[in-house]
Amino acid sequence: MWRRAPPAANLPPSDELVLRLRVQAQRLSAATGRSATPPVVLREICGLQAQLMSAAGLGLRVRSAGLNAGTVRHALNQDRSIVRTWLMRGTLHLVAADDLGWLLSLLGPIFASGSEARHAQLGLDRDLKLRGVDTIRRTLKDTGPLTRYELVDQLQRRGIRLDPKSQAPIHLIRFAALQGVLCLGPDRENREPTYVLIDDWIGQPSSPSGEPSLGELARRYFAAYGPATAEDLASWSGLPLSQARSAVALAMPALAELTIRGQSGFLLKGRLPRSRPPAPANPAVRLLPAFDTYLLGYRNRELTIPRPPLRRRLQRGGGWLHPAVIVNGRAVGAWRLAGAGPRQELRIEPFEKLSRAVQAGIEAEARDISRFLDFPLETKIAEPA
Repeated sequence: MWRRAPPAANLPPSDELVLRLRVQAQRLSAATGRSATPPVVLREICGLQAQLMSAAGLGLRVRSAGLNAGTVRHALNQDRSIVRTWLMRGTLHLVAADDLGWLLSLLGPIFASGSEARHAQLGLDRDLKLRGVDTIRRTLKDTGPLTRYELVDQLQRRGIRLDPKSQAPIHLIRFAALQGVLCLGPDRENREPTYVLIDDWIGQPSSPSGEPSLGELARRYFAAYGPATAEDLASWSGLPLSQARSAVALAMPALAELTIRGQSGFLLKGRLPRSRPPAPANPAVRLLPAFDTYLLGYRNRELTIPRPPLRRRLQRGGGWLHPAVIVNGRAVGAWRLAGAGPRQELRIEPFEKLSRAVQAGIEAEARDISRFLDFPLETKIAEPA
């Protein structure tokens, strides 16, 4: 167990203050100073989930003024200052390139070993995986970027025989990524992703391991998500709870402790005001994309989505987390893009009656999404359901 951090304040913070601090830490507040490049944003929030690259791009938009989809693509494919690969929770994430080494050295072995049972079901024994990773390395060195289909075809030609209709190929590719061999590269014209060698794409990343990385992960997490708990850190990262608690202990010199609904929570020292700040003059309205890390970053979402029926509307099974409208840190609705071509609509599905100020905030966010995507959008707000 950790040594106790200094208390952040004499009184436990209210739910509203916890949410306000989280919104500020996540760069979702107007007071955050939101203008920044993609790698700066990703470094501050320690990555964005990115199985949908379009959603990750919108996650960068909502956290920084002035970015557009072209800026994000340039950072990913030309500057290569941001990278997409499997990291937290073993899922695809977008991170700053200079964070890749230490994150992989810490998390890669955990998720590679955690998939062994599934690998066995797919016929991926240790020998096949090791031969497969070596063949992937040599293949990509020879060919440069390849799509999944092209890479599997090359593996077959070089003696690594996998059923292309099964999940074995993607599990082998993911295993190679967790070993630090490959990451996702530039998309083809049809938006199909390719795979590249990390060493060829961004150079060999520095990769300190062990306690420094574990403590840094906790410090980064509480900087981006605090106030939060060790259980939240475990849920967000995919670390076992015992290891998450060890991470908190290592980061403790940088943390202050407080109580969140009866639980021990943490945030960076100096983040909690000593007196109750006044309520904001205007509501902070943000349109979060699917799988946004503000919602994924905590084990318990009761503060953000207070009522179970609303949670079910945003979390509709299959691991899918829908785009959300948040006001001062709380979800008040869902949203989606509908239509195709030049007549797309941004449709808002409120959970409650929205004030004029909130509707104005939604309109402002919709205009910014239109600017980011570089096509016109018509906003439609439905009646609460």
